[in-house]
Amino acid sequence: MKKPVIAIDGYSSTGKSSISKVIAEKLGLIHLDTGALYRGITWYALQNCMDGNGSIDLEQLFSSLQHIELEFKNQDGELILHLDHKDISKEIRSNEVSDNVSLVAKQKEVRDFLLQYQRTLAEKGGIIMDGRDIGTVVLPNADFKFFLTASIDERTKRRYHELLSLGIEAAEQQVKENLIERDKIDSEREIAPLKQADDAIVIDNTFLTKKETIESILSYLKSFNKF
Repeated sequence: MKKPVIAIDGYSSTGKSSISKVIAEKLGLIHLDTGALYRGITWYALQNCMDGNGSIDLEQLFSSLQHIELEFKNQDGELILHLDHKDISKEIRSNEVSDNVSLVAKQKEVRDFLLQYQRTLAEKGGIIMDGRDIGTVVLPNADFKFFLTASIDERTKRRYHELLSLGIEAAEQQVKENLIERDKIDSEREIAPLKQADDAIVIDNTFLTKKETIESILSYLKSFNKF
């Protein structure tokens, strides 16, 4: 029997990726952090597609998409994103990428480029994907859908401490402003906006620990006796 497909969407710094990773490990599924793909494209653009004013040249990026080789490689049980065979898992978490990823991610050309790749990975089942439009656009027929949310102050605190743990300098207020701006761009973009799927289970984890959020999702999933 084909293993289920799970979609987890939600706002930045609600723990989507780390929570999805743990659930995948516990249920024997593959975890795919789709946000890392958009960050990978953004990192590529920042290195190769800048105009004379220090901004990303989108037309140059669009013409380069077919030459970009993004690949997840299994390293000790964890899928690590590589760009042209180079591990960029740390680089894509930088403030510079965070400041530009929403601009890149809202472009139809970029979303179309990554859409089929994501769907192909899910065809065989047994996968959990997290992002912003997984349950609404990428995998609208996913067996289970969840939507994570939390207060802006809690998300700011989480993102700030994540950056520090990666050795990336950051100002907490700047982190908050970046999250607010990303929320606005992601929710208002014309192509595949961030929004809750009608049939998604909503979990507000403002006052929940990571462990409690995971237990809540696992409890729901296991009630269907498919795991």
